[in-house]
Amino acid sequence: MHGPLEPLGGEQLAQLAERINLRGRGGAGFPFHKKLRSVAESAIKRGVRPVVVVNGSEDEPACRKDTVLINRAPHLILDGALLCAEAMGARTLVVGVTRESTQRSMEQALAERGLSNGRRSALRARVQRNPVRMVTGAAASLIRSIDGGPAIPPGRKTSASKSGVGGAPTLLSNAETFAQLAIAARIGPERYGNTGLYDEPGTVMLTVSGAVARPMVVEVPTGVPLRYVLQLAGAPPLPQGVLTGGYHGKWIDAATVNEAIVSRNSLDAVGGSLGAGAILPISQDTCPLGESLMVAKWLAQESANQCGPCYLGLPAAARGLEDILNGGGAAALEAVRQVAKNVKRRGACSHPDGSAMFLESTLKAFTEDIALHALGNGCGRPVAGVLPLFEGGAAPTGVPGGEDEENGPSRQKIFVDWTLCRGHGLCADILPEVFQLGADGFPTVAQAQVPRYAEAKALRAVRRCPALALRIEDSAPQAKAPSRNLPVLSQGRGRRALGR
Repeated sequence: MHGPLEPLGGEQLAQLAERINLRGRGGAGFPFHKKLRSVAESAIKRGVRPVVVVNGSEDEPACRKDTVLINRAPHLILDGALLCAEAMGARTLVVGVTRESTQRSMEQALAERGLSNGRRSALRARVQRNPVRMVTGAAASLIRSIDGGPAIPPGRKTSASKSGVGGAPTLLSNAETFAQLAIAARIGPERYGNTGLYDEPGTVMLTVSGAVARPMVVEVPTGVPLRYVLQLAGAPPLPQGVLTGGYHGKWIDAATVNEAIVSRNSLDAVGGSLGAGAILPISQDTCPLGESLMVAKWLAQESANQCGPCYLGLPAAARGLEDILNGGGAAALEAVRQVAKNVKRRGACSHPDGSAMFLESTLKAFTEDIALHALGNGCGRPVAGVLPLFEGGAAPTGVPGGEDEENGPSRQKIFVDWTLCRGHGLCADILPEVFQLGADGFPTVAQAQVPRYAEAKALRAVRRCPALALRIEDSAPQAKAPSRNLPVLSQGRGRRALGR
């Protein structure tokens, strides 16, 4: 379609990416020319061959653009990746995927080009298949899996441009990014710049789902009004809100939708996010907090369970949002804000940061609904489960607030004996769901009901208290209060929402 592709030198390729203002299309939006130059400089300085990695991992239910691109145009992605490999003298190319269809498509494309992972190959190329999980798509997770480890973040933050696969400088970017580079290399920066905005030229691939009649992956020029994209997918004329950027993105309200255009700068200016290119409207007849709670629980479930801000903070945030829905008042609202603040910039990967951004955006976008729930009797609207979450409509497991025995009525109370307490603070570290320390360093409560899912931790807190100031007493089970507007996802909703 676009004609032959001529090889380019490393600096030529970097200048091309800079002229078209190419940024990563996986969510972070890092300038590609800076990444390219950084990898090349590190490789020259160390005297080693760099590695090129295509990240085609798409592990968020609301995102399907890279899956469509890999299945329909895998050679376009390989064109861009091979351009970079040849320009930098790389001898290794790895494509990371998480689905059977994308693995099959990319392996067939490599075979059609005569590329393999054989030791005598001038360029060793292969596909790395990882499990479908939110944290799998992180750059550090993909690199770790390529090196033979588990597909989870390593617990330390390192730059792939300096030390990636096998310790070598690694150029890792999203599948769409390489495809866009290949098109620009074919048609040139001038012709490429004739499409879209002056400062963000080209096209953007979007996954549009949620409350729409026609879920779709669509490619649009930058600068197109967001409302046009929503109309194309059959969204409600006046959506209650639109989640932009996916589940690590931000909500914008109905009034803002009419101001927004499809571009990174425009969406940022109106409080939204282009992110991974997911656009999800919800209608006026569903509870936005209930919909957000389902996402919050899913995000908590997707934790790699290896750093406290993630495996403790995200479930606590989901429970706090549930408390707001159930009339928890201003205290519940403040608790969610505090948890979201505490998890940011403290995790082993970006999952806590993205999840906190989603929670903070929810509290900001739906202030009226929050007042109705936290201080009243709820908004009176059901939760339709329009945001795609679960394969085959399966309910989440092991998530705080789910309908499992572990989240039933509390059976225990924990007490602080003030005559013994010396303010060591260990109880707050072990049982943050119950204990917080005041300005004086002592717990802020004298007694509290222990959530059922935290009973084991409560027992551990009692046993480890240096002053022996804690005790647990059995508590009679409380009658379960009727839920108000709590999410119930019907079977099959997950597939219909993605148009599969």
